[in-house]
Amino acid sequence: MASISTADFKNGMCIINNGKMCTIVEFQHVKPGKGGAFVRTKLKDIKTGRVVDYTFNAGTKFDSVRLESKKMQYLYNDGADYWFMDNDTFEQMPIAADMVGAASDWLKENDEATLLYAGDELISLEPQMFVELEVTHTEPGFKGDTATNTLKPATLETGKEVQVPTFIEIGDVLQIDTRDGRVIKRV
Repeated sequence: MASISTADFKNGMCIINNGKMCTIVEFQHVKPGKGGAFVRTKLKDIKTGRVVDYTFNAGTKFDSVRLESKKMQYLYNDGADYWFMDNDTFEQMPIAADMVGAASDWLKENDEATLLYAGDELISLEPQMFVELEVTHTEPGFKGDTATNTLKPATLETGKEVQVPTFIEIGDVLQIDTRDGRVIKRV
């Protein structure tokens, strides 16, 4: 691991702070009229996703971590593991369900996902930003409900439940934003 100081900070860089891997969301060098310079940062914990504000003295040293992302194709879930295939080597690898976590709500067979590695260690898995999923269950809408902009729950083919407009029916394919679970459009 390379050692860097606060002068080397860049947005998106990964550092180790208090034993945790964090990415720099944003930073600002501050040089007050009195006293020493310091750096205000927002760091995102890679494992938990939590963003926390930290202030460091200028020149503080950190270990830098090289992150590598790899696009892989999701194949299937065997009950215990999610299986992915490397599109270049066609090598298949299992990933434990607890590592996949909430991303499983958006994974459909043959879709691509981005796996983030720090060295040889898998640290996170991100589904595509927008996915197209079919509605498998929802209550029927009634004529005239569309004028009130009301929403109703609908279950998608992955088992995830989202709020949809009342005109959506079983069998409709929806484009979903995986960051917040919002319905973008009916496909």
